[in-house]
Amino acid sequence: MTTRHDILSETEATRHSAEQLLRSLLDYRTQSERNLAELRQGDLFKSVTGKSALDNAITSTQRMIEALNRVLARTKRELTDEDLAAMDGERGA
Repeated sequence: MTTRHDILSETEATRHSAEQLLRSLLDYRTQSERNLAELRQGDLFKSVTGKSALDNAITSTQRMIEALNRVLARTKRELTDEDLAAMDGERGA
């Protein structure tokens, strides 16, 4: 396994985890907003800052995913044909 391949694999795994986290955060925000509406309460953090803590976490996670996508794209551009062949062989195994 090459260093580039290691970086690519680890980055893809990290992106997958970040995407799962983003889906969870979006679900939690929806649930939180629903709960606050049922209780007829506002989000105090949001009333002070303009964004809820979950909004900030979602934005941060989206930015992280975008950065990981850029790293993946750049790394894939820099892979040699030999690296790509090795990766295809591992995926088929």
